[in-house]
Amino acid sequence: MRKLPPLRALQVFEAAARQQHFSKAADELCITQSAVSHQVRVLEEYFGEQLFDRQGRKLQLTPKGHGLFLELERIFNELSDLNLKVRDTPNQQLCLAVYSSFSVKWLIPRLTDFRRQYPSVKIRLEMITQDPDLSTSTADIFIAGKLNQRGYWQQLLHKERLIPVCSPNFYLKWRDISLSNFQQQALLVVDEGPLGLDWHKWSSAHQIPLDNEQQHVFSHIVMAIEAAIAGQGLALAPDFMVAGDITTGRLVALNLPDVHTGFEFTFFCKQRRLSEPAIAAFSSWLKSQA
Repeated sequence: MRKLPPLRALQVFEAAARQQHFSKAADELCITQSAVSHQVRVLEEYFGEQLFDRQGRKLQLTPKGHGLFLELERIFNELSDLNLKVRDTPNQQLCLAVYSSFSVKWLIPRLTDFRRQYPSVKIRLEMITQDPDLSTSTADIFIAGKLNQRGYWQQLLHKERLIPVCSPNFYLKWRDISLSNFQQQALLVVDEGPLGLDWHKWSSAHQIPLDNEQQHVFSHIVMAIEAAIAGQGLALAPDFMVAGDITTGRLVALNLPDVHTGFEFTFFCKQRRLSEPAIAAFSSWLKSQA
């Protein structure tokens, strides 16, 4: 007869270790935070080992806890795969965590083609504003900016290059927009939080002072792009996101310097899940589109 640790406690510990947070693990498992703490204590008492270092609100795995987590993660992943195999029901519903700007300006206009090619695969979009925890509790697949995540396969989609754009009417009003009259233009500035203001990064990269009196600030790139389309000024936009707007005449690409941010839009999925039919189909389709 096998002697096994408390299985419920193992499940709760794996979630807490993966999330690095008791309350997030509680939300995932639909239990209380105190229940998570209790199950972790049960496991620590069973092994006679401390599994977490608790320093105030900071939670960190001990060496023993880290080793246990790696093995449990592998075992639970294999159990999940086994469940699908025994039931002979490959997962055809995928949750994709994706930046709202990427989804609105690039992905959603193309999804009709994916659905035409793979009508049995259902994609649920979860909008994110910053890089998420790469975890199956968050989504099945991701389009984010992190690199080299353990256990994840990644595929580069686009390197971010910001180009100055404005509406055709705004451009014609000035007859031409160049560095000679740049300071007279209204700037549509995106405040990227810790990353700073996009036009300020452009200014630093090219040593061009921003003496523009009119600087309208937005919290999101999509709002700045829509303001540019409405003729309210000059915006910096990722070239691939506004390619369609330029082609259809909604925006004009200006003869001003661009700026490479170093950010890379990247597709991620669990390495072990790459062969799943739905994920393989979406990955292949993304590659053909990018």
